[in-house]
Amino acid sequence: MCGRYSLALRPSQVRAYLEDEQMPVYEAPEDDADDAPRQSYNFAPGYNGIVYRADVPYYGAGSKAHKKGEAEPEPEDSTEAQEEAGYDEQEEVRYKLQTMKWGLIPFWTKRNPDYGSMMKTMNCRDDSLIENRGMWTTMKQKKRCIVVCQGFYEWLKKGPKEKVPHYIKRKDGQLMCMAGLWDCVQYEGVEEKTWTYTIITTSSNKQLHFLHDRMPVILENGSEELRTWLDPKRSTWSKDLQSLLQPFKGELEIYPVSKDVGKVGNNSPNFIIPVASTANKSNIANFFAKGAEKKEPSDSADAITSKSEKTGDVGKDETVTIKYEAVEDRETLDHEGTEDNAPLPVPKLEKKSGIKRELDDVPDEEPPSKISKISASPSKEKSPLKPAGRSRSATSNNTASPKKPAGRGSGSQKITNFFGK
Repeated sequence: MCGRYSLALRPSQVRAYLEDEQMPVYEAPEDDADDAPRQSYNFAPGYNGIVYRADVPYYGAGSKAHKKGEAEPEPEDSTEAQEEAGYDEQEEVRYKLQTMKWGLIPFWTKRNPDYGSMMKTMNCRDDSLIENRGMWTTMKQKKRCIVVCQGFYEWLKKGPKEKVPHYIKRKDGQLMCMAGLWDCVQYEGVEEKTWTYTIITTSSNKQLHFLHDRMPVILENGSEELRTWLDPKRSTWSKDLQSLLQPFKGELEIYPVSKDVGKVGNNSPNFIIPVASTANKSNIANFFAKGAEKKEPSDSADAITSKSEKTGDVGKDETVTIKYEAVEDRETLDHEGTEDNAPLPVPKLEKKSGIKRELDDVPDEEPPSKISKISASPSKEKSPLKPAGRSRSATSNNTASPKKPAGRGSGSQKITNFFGK
């Protein structure tokens, strides 16, 4: 845990929510920017998410120096020098929302890793942070953050081959603030930097234990604990910081949802609605409900309206139209991992080069040659008339099979012969 979560909000909506919870935002991505985070009800590792952190340079809080044995940071350019010169620990702390990719890549990495390597760092266990050694040392001291989401998914094992997805959210409907770590890497021969993050996990609380023995660390919104976690002036690891990594003490709401969430690339607001709910369009009971109102199809799109002020789904009294995304052509497989039961996507091979394709942020536009299998069914059209004459087969060259001579064992005898006296 956590292997999938939900965040279908625009950056401006997240910013407004956090500021309402006494979590100031000095800077945030534009909703229509090229680097805007992905909005999805089925958020998977490798997607560009939104992270809340202290406004510190790319090398993190405190001194730029690294401890003995750690890799040296990349050479700084003029922009980085300005960032370093403009950062003063005595100044008031400012916080920002930033787009980062889920799956932490350490700053000392020389080349872009494959998807499998990134999957190994989508989560960080709390017990791996106790000692000041290992790959997380620099991140836990200088690069702590909050990963914002509406809720997350976990799969309940009901048999050797059956897993039932469940959605977990705060019972009060507020957004979840999960403790995380971030890093910034610049690969060899590449000018731009890559920003990535991981989600810290801990033991499950009593509510979630029936699903899994691990859960993300959830800090209370706008709390003193959250400010302590993000405080850039705490640039060394301490018992106080370690003590914050505890199971969530608040109330959670947990319920089974559609199995379609297991497929990477599927995206629908139905994924966060209970399977048994009449509000779920996939619920077969809706077809038998008396007095059910007929609704016109919306061309592969659904409009959802929030009537509450803090549902964490959309803004107050705001209607958001969300189109189903094109289904990614990526197979998934079950596994016996200890951290997460979510089906993992199988690395896809390029047809020509045979190189593994990494799961980058998938475009929102649907390819014209593919139709999402969760979209509204198109109207049936009459098939074109068949051309006169003998049609040409798409799988044969129209050569006739050699005829077998009639006789015993040829298979050409009448079936009545077998029943003759």
